[in-house]
Amino acid sequence: MNKGRRRFLAASALAPLALAGGCSGQPPLTRVGGILWIGSEPLFLARELGFYDANTLRLVEMPSNTANLMSLATGDVEAATLTLDEFLLAREGGLDVRAILVFDDSAGADVILGRPGIERVEDIRGKRIGVEGTAAGAFMLATLLEKTALAPDEVATVQLTGDRHEQAYLAGEMDVVICWEPIATRLQALGARRLLDSRQFPGLIVDVLVARADALERTPEAFRQLLAGHFKALDYLRAAPGDAFRRMAPRLGVSPDEVHTALDGIRFMDLAANRGWLEGASPGLVPAAGNVARIMVSTGLLRQPPALAGLTDPRFLPGTA
Repeated sequence: MNKGRRRFLAASALAPLALAGGCSGQPPLTRVGGILWIGSEPLFLARELGFYDANTLRLVEMPSNTANLMSLATGDVEAATLTLDEFLLAREGGLDVRAILVFDDSAGADVILGRPGIERVEDIRGKRIGVEGTAAGAFMLATLLEKTALAPDEVATVQLTGDRHEQAYLAGEMDVVICWEPIATRLQALGARRLLDSRQFPGLIVDVLVARADALERTPEAFRQLLAGHFKALDYLRAAPGDAFRRMAPRLGVSPDEVHTALDGIRFMDLAANRGWLEGASPGLVPAAGNVARIMVSTGLLRQPPALAGLTDPRFLPGTA
């Protein structure tokens, strides 16, 4: 078990203590953790467009996937943007969390990059690979090793949270890095070469909005506002892409044209698709989670296949009674 996973499981055990310390006299504030990731950026575009009431709903910008998971575990946020594999890890850690929104299916926006001179995935033998251990990066690393038939001890793993990828690349701390947009675009501007991306394993990197079950009951209107704003922002992105790219670019740290390019690697899920993923007796997220879980168990990222009952809660989708 890697260090990041141990820290997360320990934080999960402390979560009830963290939640018990709240001040009941204050108005309820729903906090949503999110990293720098192109797939969940419509949430932040919705904030930029004024779709959220800051008195009841706050987006908290997290420096890394690890920090996002830890904040969810300790109760510092009520909801978080996670990959499907991170969601399963949270549930294994004992968190009663539900998926209330499916953002996207990554179709090229999760990337494995190498320094110039490393031209093929087969060239990674003996190389230093920078990866965030508790995030989708660990999942991509396991998939990469499976694809190249390399054993874990045939590469050197460098634990590296997403907020350090650019700094570590410039400092020469790794030869290969597993990252995502917009970090991939930034690193390619520094000369990194694309070796592999999520187009090679469709359906395995799905991004979801996950919320604590107790928070869903405590502030349901905040979650309805959150999801309504997200879908309004998606509509705005389609209706006025130029202005949307301009608004998104500063937070992502890339140009508006690079926002446009980065979005090519994302397949956003609209409201109809979300109903298919989350609603009904057999929501589509369940078999997707089962497929991801099998890979995670086989590679040691999960101890055993997780229980998939109660995985989704579609009540907060717009138009749901």
